[in-house]
Amino acid sequence: MEITETRISPINKPNSRLRAYASVTFDNSFVIREIRIIEGKNGLFIAMPSRKMQKPCPKCNFKNPITNKYCGQCGTEIKAAEQKNQRATPQQHKDLAHPINTQFRDYLQKKIIEAYNQQKQSATGKEESKES
Repeated sequence: MEITETRISPINKPNSRLRAYASVTFDNSFVIREIRIIEGKNGLFIAMPSRKMQKPCPKCNFKNPITNKYCGQCGTEIKAAEQKNQRATPQQHKDLAHPINTQFRDYLQKKIIEAYNQQKQSATGKEESKES
C-alpha cells in the first residue's frame, strides 16, 4: 500500500499542541481524513481520527458522552450499573481507523510529518519572498 497524496491543513491556535490536520490517500483509492499532528514532549506525532464514546440514557435514549452522570436531554441520572461493560476508567475515545502494526504506523507517521515540515518550509519561504 502506497501513500499517493498527503494534504496538510495547519492550525494556528495559541496554547494548543495541535499543529495541523492531515488527509492521506492510499493507492489513489482510499482516504483517511482528520489525522491530527500534535506537538508532544519528544517532538511531533500523529493521532488517528476518533470519536467520543457515548452511552444512551435509560429513560429517553439520548446519546451522552461516556463520562456524563446525568442525561443532557432529560436530566435523568445515568447509573454506573446501567452502563454495559463498565470499566473503572471508561475509554473516552475510539479510533475510527488505525494501523494494525508498528511498521505501518511508523511509515505513516514519517510520511505525514515529512509533508507537514515541507509545507511549513514552503510557507516560510513564501513569507520571506513577500517581505523582500
